Amino acid sequence: MKSRTPLFTSLFLGLAIALSATGYAEAKDSEPSKHVVKQSSKKVAANNKATATKKANASKKSAKTDKVATKANKKDKDAGKNSKSVLAKKSTKASKNIVQKSTSKTDRIALRKEKARAKLAKVSRTGKIAKAAKYAAKPVIIASAATAASVASVAAANHAPISIEQTPNATMALNVESKAALVMNAVTGEVLYAKNTNQSMPIASITKLMTVMVVLDAKLPLDEPITISDADIDRMRNTTSRLTVGAVLSRAELMLLALMSSENRAAAALARTYTGGTAAAIAAMNRKAVAIGMSNSRFYDGTGLSSGNVASPKDLATMVKASTTYPLIRRFSTTSEHALTVKDRIQQFHNTNYLVKSPDWDIGVSKTGFINEAGKCLVMQAKIKSTPVVIVLMDSWGKYTRIGDAQRVKKWLEAVPAG
Repeated sequence: MKSRTPLFTSLFLGLAIALSATGYAEAKDSEPSKHVVKQSSKKVAANNKATATKKANASKKSAKTDKVATKANKKDKDAGKNSKSVLAKKSTKASKNIVQKSTSKTDRIALRKEKARAKLAKVSRTGKIAKAAKYAAKPVIIASAATAASVASVAAANHAPISIEQTPNATMALNVESKAALVMNAVTGEVLYAKNTNQSMPIASITKLMTVMVVLDAKLPLDEPITISDADIDRMRNTTSRLTVGAVLSRAELMLLALMSSENRAAAALARTYTGGTAAAIAAMNRKAVAIGMSNSRFYDGTGLSSGNVASPKDLATMVKASTTYPLIRRFSTTSEHALTVKDRIQQFHNTNYLVKSPDWDIGVSKTGFINEAGKCLVMQAKIKSTPVVIVLMDSWGKYTRIGDAQRVKKWLEAVPAG
């Protein structure tokens, strides 16, 4: 028993030593692998850091490049704008030069004539007679009973009949630039001044007085809505209008615009919606002219755009007197301005005769007109020195001549002694 115990103990010690040696060897073998792993992770971290640095540098370079490119684009845009501005200025200057060069000597002379006429058409503030326009096509001849023979000789020399008569109690001669004119006492019918009153001539938009008269005579409903149509467009002279196709206005509003602003589409719509249509309206206008004593008149349309609408100054004086019996014509033709809603838009319309808003005038009826064949025309019924007077001015050649003539007539009548 004693000999077995030491042997067992020695065997056990030998086995323990062997096992510990193996474990030491395994532990020693594992140390290099751990070192390798540690070195590998360090390399990966270093590589990642280098990659991140490269990316950061690349992004910085890209941002810098983008900034440079933006600056370059801005410079290009500025350069483009500058070049466009320079080109536009050069183009404008060139077009101005072309316009100036294209303006002929004849046009420049005509412009100077027009300015001179407008200036001379103004009424003299001193009350003296205004001088005749230097460039008038035909000189105005002031006549009286004593100088009738000289007037006749001048008329024969110019191959154009000129007939001018004035009231005998006038203290000064009247100088009217319009080709034809008539001033008449609306109460007594006495002709105070007459110039070429027997000759019929185109009357332009003065026609609209007759158009509205026959519409009122027909007693058509004033509040009836009327739509502007293609048929109302002016295809004769291609004039424009603020009344677009499709606009809806009452008959009363159309009459207001026809008389106040001389709207052609308004007058055309009034004639078109007359009982029987436009043809019936024109026939009624001609019958009305005969009925009131307009013996030298003829109407072909309701707007006055046709040069076939003709009348003598005497006929127009008769028509103005007849129109004063219509309260709506007196009101509409003397309204200085009026706002209307046309297709959901508020539009302001004005009277073509700005004398209606002058405090120096008391005007009962007014109507202007113009086409090339008629020249500038104006008819009025006004109170001067408390006396109703009809003034007819036909074929004026300047923008302000008919207004200047009306002012001269007023001054002339105010200088006539009472009675």
